[in-house]
Amino acid sequence: MRLQDPSVTVSMPHTNPTVETVARMDKAFPGDPSPARLVVWGDKVGDPAVRQAVDSLRERAADTDGQIGTSITSTTVGNALVVKVPLAGSGTDKTSNAALETLREDLLPPTLGKVDGIEYAVNGQTAQPYDFTKTLKDTTPVVLAFVLAVAFTLLLVSFRSLAVPIISIVLNLLSITAAYGAVTWVFQDGHLSSLLNFTSYGGVTSWLPLFMFVLLFGLSMDYHIFILSRIRERRLAGEDPKTAVASGIATSAGVVTSAAVIMVAVFSIFVTLSAIEYKMLGVGMSLAIIIDATVVRGVLLPAVMSLLGENTWALPRWMQWLPAAQDESRGLGADPRSRTHGALGPGAARRGHVPEYAPVPGMNQRRREPRRYESRRCEPTARPERPARPDHPARSERLVRSVA
Repeated sequence: MRLQDPSVTVSMPHTNPTVETVARMDKAFPGDPSPARLVVWGDKVGDPAVRQAVDSLRERAADTDGQIGTSITSTTVGNALVVKVPLAGSGTDKTSNAALETLREDLLPPTLGKVDGIEYAVNGQTAQPYDFTKTLKDTTPVVLAFVLAVAFTLLLVSFRSLAVPIISIVLNLLSITAAYGAVTWVFQDGHLSSLLNFTSYGGVTSWLPLFMFVLLFGLSMDYHIFILSRIRERRLAGEDPKTAVASGIATSAGVVTSAAVIMVAVFSIFVTLSAIEYKMLGVGMSLAIIIDATVVRGVLLPAVMSLLGENTWALPRWMQWLPAAQDESRGLGADPRSRTHGALGPGAARRGHVPEYAPVPGMNQRRREPRRYESRRCEPTARPERPARPDHPARSERLVRSVA
């Protein structure tokens, strides 16, 4: 992959009105590419030694085999001296970049670099994208190392396993590198140019690889954590490693597939835009998500975890001091082997006292049936009669008559 920013005429299709206007202007007013602007400033910028250094620069430019033009002009602007140095190439191609390196490394140090009391810098159409790309190349390894280190640490603490973070990072890098390869094959090599309506300029936009890495690593890790959590839950529920992997993949497949379809639909819109940078982003992100959701998460992840078996969740003794990210009762952040230790000790499972893996309390237990009561019909009871009272003869007669 060669990083290079495209010019306006290359970034957009030739049928674009802006590109057509620029092409007509170049045809009506032909000229050389924009030269490099050499700015000189300092206390002694007006000394004759500076003028002599500029003349020496012009003489040395004649020996560069056409990389540096000899029509070097200088203009005083305030307290600075602006020197225009013609460079070979179109301004953003390999030839222009090579000419810029020759100017900075071979011509300026023995000329203006020997004059005391001044400073200089090179700017212009070629220098700006060149310096931006070089800065990205220098800082990208630092960003990659930081992201990978943070991801490794968080996964190690969350799952208390050494294999899980290694597998996660390797699988994520596989999908990202596959996307890089697809972008290089399509846009840098020029394949599918007629189908996607673009013109290849032999490079890839400088900011694209780092931008894609950050987005894809975050999305891939999101899917990965979701799947691992389901597998971990089934393993803590007492299932064997292979069954837990199969159950975790099956229960999370629908959610992961739906999320992948949504993301692919979103990034596919970028392919329909005119600028080639957005086409690169759309193709790279869409292919990476498709590969990650199908080949990586559906095939490679379960295959690797099934082959490793119980070693997937192993943590070396010298790393047992690591804290658990969550409480053991929730499943994540706890070693499944710790479920069976208790009062019998860590070797109880090997001695045959308890099974190697015991189910989590409260999980996979038979539901208790509610107690049922038989309904019984209650017979009405007779109301007791009041005893007869001598002082109420009428009432006593009614009671006797009713009893009779």
